[in-house]
Amino acid sequence: MTPTAGFSEPPKASHTSAVIFDWAGTVLDFGCIAPMEAFREAFLECGLEITEAEARGPMGAGKREHIEIILAGRQVQQRWIAAHGFASAEPDVDRIYAAFLRIDDVKSEQYSKLIPGALETVGALRSRGFGIGSTTGYPRSIMGRIMPLAKAQGYEPDCCVTADDVANGRPRPDMLLAAALALEVCDVRGCVVVDDSPSGLRSARAAGMWAIGICASGNEVGVTLETWSTLASADRTALYEAAAMKLNEAGAHYVIETIADLLPVIDAIDRRLAAGERP
Repeated sequence: MTPTAGFSEPPKASHTSAVIFDWAGTVLDFGCIAPMEAFREAFLECGLEITEAEARGPMGAGKREHIEIILAGRQVQQRWIAAHGFASAEPDVDRIYAAFLRIDDVKSEQYSKLIPGALETVGALRSRGFGIGSTTGYPRSIMGRIMPLAKAQGYEPDCCVTADDVANGRPRPDMLLAAALALEVCDVRGCVVVDDSPSGLRSARAAGMWAIGICASGNEVGVTLETWSTLASADRTALYEAAAMKLNEAGAHYVIETIADLLPVIDAIDRRLAAGERP
């Protein structure tokens, strides 16, 4: 198709210009422990025990939506009805969400330690002139506690877009596109998204960006750094491969263990962009 007179084709992205990170499981909170524990405790406080797998299933979604997705699960809903005598409704979601916010306010501080290699990787990216953005399924109220804790450890992205800031959360691209605008990115094809959740990677693909899945430190493996470090090699491989499969199915261009392994992937993406490839 011939471009309309007076307009020209947009220039091709020739190199990466910005990296947009998720938070829990990607930059801090190895294993994405805080939200998982907070969901389980919030549900238990409201009269229903859920499993760790059920708590982790919708990770990456906005946290209120996360609760709605858990309750919509057939087995969870059956147990809810057995425990309460009626199907869950909007007031129940409100009650669980209020409990989650209160509990996670404590959990997010307890599990706020940066993942090894995060500062070094972000520092190297900044030395190359990269913009550093962030998105999260956490609401703004929780990030008001997490961001100062991260800053005290040396991590402060140029922007943070939360689930509260956009009309649609993951896997829609709204948060990532808002971050790209905040970073004044000229071409989304030069943006790299680093996220440990399948919904975050789907969001990256929907936004037309490169999608990098974080495996070992993320929600899909779901163990602390101490546990990961002491696992037998075969057990680590089994956990990694199962998680990597989910991330690849969600559209990851690359899957890496942790943020510490990101820089070689950035170089590989630069080469692909220079060769004319796009996400």
